[in-house]
Amino acid sequence: MYKRTELSNKLRIVSHQMKERSSVAVGVWTGVGGRYENVKNKGAAHFLEHIVFKGTKHYGCAAIKEQIEGVGGSLNAFTSEECTCYYAKVPSRHAEKTFDILSDLVSVPNITEKDVNKERGVILEEIKMYHDLPQHLVRDLLDQLLWPNHPLGQNIAGTIGSVEGMSYKDLRSFHNQFYIPSNIVVTACGDITHSKILNLSKKKFSKFLKDGPIDYDKAVQNQKKPQLRIMKKDIEQMHLALGVHGPHREHKDRYAAGILNVILGGNMSSRLFNEVREKRGLAYSIGSGIKMLQDAGAFIVRAGVDNTKIVDAVDVILKELKKIAQATAGAGEFKRAKDYLLGQMLLGLEDTAEHMFWMGESVVSTNKTETPQNVIKKVKKVTPQDVRRVAQSLFASNAINLSLVGPIKDAQEKEIRRLVGV
Repeated sequence: MYKRTELSNKLRIVSHQMKERSSVAVGVWTGVGGRYENVKNKGAAHFLEHIVFKGTKHYGCAAIKEQIEGVGGSLNAFTSEECTCYYAKVPSRHAEKTFDILSDLVSVPNITEKDVNKERGVILEEIKMYHDLPQHLVRDLLDQLLWPNHPLGQNIAGTIGSVEGMSYKDLRSFHNQFYIPSNIVVTACGDITHSKILNLSKKKFSKFLKDGPIDYDKAVQNQKKPQLRIMKKDIEQMHLALGVHGPHREHKDRYAAGILNVILGGNMSSRLFNEVREKRGLAYSIGSGIKMLQDAGAFIVRAGVDNTKIVDAVDVILKELKKIAQATAGAGEFKRAKDYLLGQMLLGLEDTAEHMFWMGESVVSTNKTETPQNVIKKVKKVTPQDVRRVAQSLFASNAINLSLVGPIKDAQEKEIRRLVGV
């Protein structure tokens, strides 16, 4: 199904041909993100992701966008804790030009002082924007509780101070250190052959010979008691994020945790949605999610709650977490959750871009080409007892982290502290 080749310089190419499609999605991934930074250069990976679009050795800023969008394609990039991805989706006949542009962004960006100074203002405004959005701010506060004094607990975009202090020379140095062949993965999915993307990669990257060590500070989990972080803000709705440390990306229980997530808050049939929103009307938005990294993870519940009902909402959420750790899910509920998890995966993989993301994230994070068929087999082996066991390991301890943003009153804070046990 997937074809993979590694060049002599250790750059990896993975492809999946989908002959029935008329599009191709291409991604060039680098195995560097927010967790590879320190206090001084926090935000460097994200800053660099921005700045490469200002121009490369062969393409100006306007040409980069026009040559892809001008043929009906889409072009973008993202930075996460552990990787940066530059990607595009285009009609397949434009794959060669698209790859040429993406590979230029990664291998030969200009990174000039003028562009860095100009883009610095854009990123500073982005940081301020996220700080003004309580649904983002509350997640940042939760990350600080989960991973204190660690890059994982800091915003990927960095801080006002770190971004203001970053020079174009700093970004060039960061690029030279991390954008090396052994840390790059090329993925292509859709109406394209492996030989085609392999030849394009050889043409652009075979003479790219830089190498060096890549490492990050390991995440340490030694939390022994619950933690609470509150930021008072005069807004119309209370925002909460509750999190506990969870399984990492290759943990044996990752699929059981996925099913647990669906049961608790993964869709409109979930327990939290029914109990918090449908039955009690305490929140408009309520749900859960899982963050899985190479050596760490978190199970997270988030909600936007009526200011006057925040205590009741926290109480119900905590009771639902305790309940699922005490009793095994029923057969019908368990089957629906498992089928939903697999169904969402398969529906997503019908799209060339989503399939490309699937392949790239797997290889850049674990150096494995995980197939859907293998995942299906593993998910089908999960039992209701496995889900309960994982729920017990996540929620039975007292290591709950809760962050709140909103106009909380002293009496409400006192009750929440009692509920959480801080």
